[in-house]
Amino acid sequence: MERCDNGGGRKSSSPQGIITVVGTGPGAVDHITPAVMACIAAADVVIGYSTYLDLLADQLAGKRIISSAMMQEVARCNSAFDLAEAGNRVVMVSGGDPGIYAMAGLLFEIAAERNSSIAIEVLPGIAAINSCAARLGAPLMHDFAAVSLSDLLTPWETIERRLHAAASADFVIALYNPKSKKRTEQITRARDIILQYRLASTPVGIVRGATRADEHILVTDLENMLAAEITMQTTIIIGNSCTYSWRGKMVTPRGYSDKYALQKACDEG
Repeated sequence: MERCDNGGGRKSSSPQGIITVVGTGPGAVDHITPAVMACIAAADVVIGYSTYLDLLADQLAGKRIISSAMMQEVARCNSAFDLAEAGNRVVMVSGGDPGIYAMAGLLFEIAAERNSSIAIEVLPGIAAINSCAARLGAPLMHDFAAVSLSDLLTPWETIERRLHAAASADFVIALYNPKSKKRTEQITRARDIILQYRLASTPVGIVRGATRADEHILVTDLENMLAAEITMQTTIIIGNSCTYSWRGKMVTPRGYSDKYALQKACDEG
């Protein structure tokens, strides 16, 4: 059985199949890495959340597809192991990067529970935090933390402690899963916690659907951020005490101005 390696090539044959969990990036096909595209092309079966698979319709033509809705992650993983044990090359699709709030961890947890000998490979993708930061300018140029506001798998009390810790330490903070139809109060509570440590004028970037046709980008501040439309497809980046806005972009200084004469360096360059 041929395998994909991390460069999208081939390895020696194996009597069993393989599961490759791939990240398809923020949504646009031209942001998927060549390695991921090669593994999808070589797959016998592609498994994933229907919303992500719909973005790959052209790449999946003629493939065996197993598509399912949200909240069926465990079933998808078990199907992947069953198919790989039957000798198939299985690709598990995650949006963004598979190792960031996605499917790689669950696959390894289930592999341990099953004591499976199936090989699992992970191919990275562009994460939401990367694609959204790029749209906003340079907000992540200094230390940052990512916090998911979904309390489906993590107790809200734990999420609150992490928000206090990140805000008090002056990290730039990226908020994943900020709001859904059922979870409407968490984003308000998160904003209020961060306001205990940051000025109301702190820049905030709100990006929905980065690189997709419905992309929307807004730079606002902590005081006014809740007036924006925020959904599960939104990533929010909140600046630290040094972050500023410039021409509609967010900039978090790394500290160069404290060590170098920036204007002089530009003039001499």
